[in-house]
Amino acid sequence: MEFAMFPTDKGGSVSAYVSQVIDMIRREAKSYKLTAMGTIVETDTFGEALAVLQKSHDILEPVSERIYSSVKFDIRKGSSGRLEGKIQSVEQKIGRVNK
Repeated sequence: MEFAMFPTDKGGSVSAYVSQVIDMIRREAKSYKLTAMGTIVETDTFGEALAVLQKSHDILEPVSERIYSSVKFDIRKGSSGRLEGKIQSVEQKIGRVNK
């Protein structure tokens, strides 16, 4: 799952709020990668991915009247470790890429 979630009513910088979400993910997620535009989280089940979204919203809801959320899912049964595996597959074909 790749998602972005942040309050829209807190001015130009929302890193103080996003940091709280990332801290929760860091403590609870199996595997994740923070990017400039969102966070990628690998879970074993769809329910676990939805739980990450719910917990993220629960962190932001008390401090904001408006929360932006964008979510993408790539569900592949019987597969794990895809965060690194997808990058390695591309690098095998074209060489090292920026990370």
